[in-house]
Amino acid sequence: MPSSAGPSIDTITEGGRVTQVGEGQEAEESAPQVMTFGAPTAGEILAERYELVEHINNDSAGRLVWRGVDVILRRPVAVVLRYPGGDSATEMLQGAVAASRVIHPNLVGVYDAIDEAERAYVVREWVDGQSLRELVTDGPLDPARATTIGNAVASALAAVHATGMVHGNVHPGTVMISDDGRVVLADARTDGADSQQSDVRAIGGVLYFALTGHWPHAEAPLRGATAGHGRAAIPDAVRDAAGAIAAPRQVRAGVPAYLDDLTMDLLDAEIEPPSSDVLAAELARLDVPADEQFLDNAGPLRFAADTGEEPSPLAAAGGRKVAIGIASLLAVALVGLLIGITALGGGDDDPQTNPVAAPSSNAPAGDATPAAITVGPLKISTARIIDPEGDRTEVRNADKVHDGDEDEGWETQTYRGRANFGNLKKGMGVWIDLGGEHTVKSVQVLLSAQGASAQLYAGTTNRPSSSSGDAQLFADYKKTAIGQPFEEHGGTKMTFNGFNADQKYRYLLFWITELPSSDGGYKLGVQEITVQGS
Repeated sequence: MPSSAGPSIDTITEGGRVTQVGEGQEAEESAPQVMTFGAPTAGEILAERYELVEHINNDSAGRLVWRGVDVILRRPVAVVLRYPGGDSATEMLQGAVAASRVIHPNLVGVYDAIDEAERAYVVREWVDGQSLRELVTDGPLDPARATTIGNAVASALAAVHATGMVHGNVHPGTVMISDDGRVVLADARTDGADSQQSDVRAIGGVLYFALTGHWPHAEAPLRGATAGHGRAAIPDAVRDAAGAIAAPRQVRAGVPAYLDDLTMDLLDAEIEPPSSDVLAAELARLDVPADEQFLDNAGPLRFAADTGEEPSPLAAAGGRKVAIGIASLLAVALVGLLIGITALGGGDDDPQTNPVAAPSSNAPAGDATPAAITVGPLKISTARIIDPEGDRTEVRNADKVHDGDEDEGWETQTYRGRANFGNLKKGMGVWIDLGGEHTVKSVQVLLSAQGASAQLYAGTTNRPSSSSGDAQLFADYKKTAIGQPFEEHGGTKMTFNGFNADQKYRYLLFWITELPSSDGGYKLGVQEITVQGS
């Protein structure tokens, strides 16, 4: 328990450069300060594990952000304390628990969430760097860097949305850029008013802020901010007499028309935004090395890359789309084109220095530009059930996972007692053969129920269908995981990305470790598996 002695909240000073503002906008004089008992002090150890080292700043909701250290694992952590705890801290704690279930290189890792009644606190990854809000105080970012940041945020949201969850708190204060260039999203704070669509629209706000230094939603202050605090912290967008915001190109020179259009479309409430994974794919397509960027001056100004690829259809639109019907048609075309353009949510630690691979532009003069590789559904040649520790009674009907009928599939037996197959085996899965080596972009698995946990693996061997053959196959495959595991997945669709674009794949294994509850036991059906690639 904390000591009641020590300095009051008003006398705590910030130490050095603020590095952890990602929990929200940095507090100003008007930020609420709520304290029900003595303030935390440097050297205090929380939960017999997390030592407080230095008070860094307070966020807009009056929560205290401390730099600390996990004395068990000896790693730096950020500790966000809220006074009081109890019911008033429910949203913060629930958001932290939900965030801890999604692991992605563009999401801040959440380690712990504790409620002590008098106070509650969340322990998360320590990120040395700045929030986007701080970074832009030195001036708006160039289009390439703004695109990189937008891509990272969209990829993080795609991982969150794949689990059926919502982030609900995307803004320049929760987008953080580490000193090594990593872009991460922090502080999920979702409530009933949030949706995946509102998350995607918020990326438009982030892009607008990065390109202009102005926030397009200042009339609605950021969540947790006191009245007027959102306006004070970030300048409002330039507006006309009717209150409509100016487009980024009208605020500053050098913003490509295509990026301008994309940003304004995301902010337009009358234009339905794309899903986060489609938006991540489009931004990844534009995220090219700085020395390959140029402004194409042939016709309308648009963002392009010297990669040999044709620009997106939206790039050629050349200007703000004013007709909703045209925008809708373009959005449909974009979805069809972008499903396979790039692997979503990959494991790149640094989106600024690991751009999406593009075809070479160094073809001899006179040669035709190589045609873009067509990406689409890949045919599954064979499927079978892998059950190393079972009695072989559940290995039938594997062909139903790729027959095109989502109403029928393969299913496990009903297990009793525990979700991990009744504690009888470590797991079982569906092995698929693509019939040959392919470049794979993504795998989507449609399940019969919510609440399953699973992982996708890749391998190069085809073992005999037997208990020993299955055991050998799983031992071979578990060394190569694709993307992050889905733990306590809240939806019926699991999408796996993170395939190596330079590698060919033939054999994949969808491995199930936890079953959802069903009829007093635990059971799962795999209705359909689809693979995108070329």
